[in-house]
Amino acid sequence: MRESWTDERLDEFGKRIDERFDRVDERFVAVRQEMKQGFEGVDKRFEQVDKQLDKLGSGIETIQKAIIFGVITMSSAFIAGFAAMATQI
Repeated sequence: MRESWTDERLDEFGKRIDERFDRVDERFVAVRQEMKQGFEGVDKRFEQVDKQLDKLGSGIETIQKAIIFGVITMSSAFIAGFAAMATQI
């Protein structure tokens, strides 16, 4: 036998639905807080990575300068050597 939907039953059903949605809202608030805390930790880690990349970048610049200086020095030595050979011929 089917029960009929009276105004009282509909009001009770509406209250239960509201209570359930309130609990869902509370869960979403908790999840948002957890996500916020998690993302703050990720942000801190990215700051550390940025600092390390800055150090690496300055190290690479130093290496590049040393390579350029070496190439210029070797080129000068080759030119001087060829010039000395050319004067001997």
